[in-house]
Amino acid sequence: MNKTFSLSQDERITSKKQIDRLFKGGGAKAMSAYPLRVVYLAEPMGEDESTVAQMMVSVPKRFFKRAVKRNLVKRLVREAYRRNKQVLIDTLQTVEQRKTLSLCFIWTDHNLRSYEEVERKTANLLQRIAEKIGKDMAEEAENAEQ
Repeated sequence: MNKTFSLSQDERITSKKQIDRLFKGGGAKAMSAYPLRVVYLAEPMGEDESTVAQMMVSVPKRFFKRAVKRNLVKRLVREAYRRNKQVLIDTLQTVEQRKTLSLCFIWTDHNLRSYEEVERKTANLLQRIAEKIGKDMAEEAENAEQ
């Protein structure tokens, strides 16, 4: 089986500390592609870290009261991420400064969407994040040279 298309447990954010860094630490950036919003934070990679990108999905209870629908949306977003994450990973691995990326996808709609639409929006967000990170890394390298 091809490892690049899996979404292993260590690619998911499970640590409360990491979630706090993502939302309270500052330095996190956000962008939207309705009905999804993504909050992401690029940090220098630690010595013991092996994963380049970690993600989580949040579906607020105010949009779907029933857990069945919230779980369905989470599965759709995770599957779309799993199939399109390579764009992001390629960008993160080509950079000289090794970075790790934390992502949180937040659902912002009261309606369910088709998988095709969710995948298109997720792919769009991942592409935009990859471009932004690539640009930021190039600027950092340029500033370091001066």
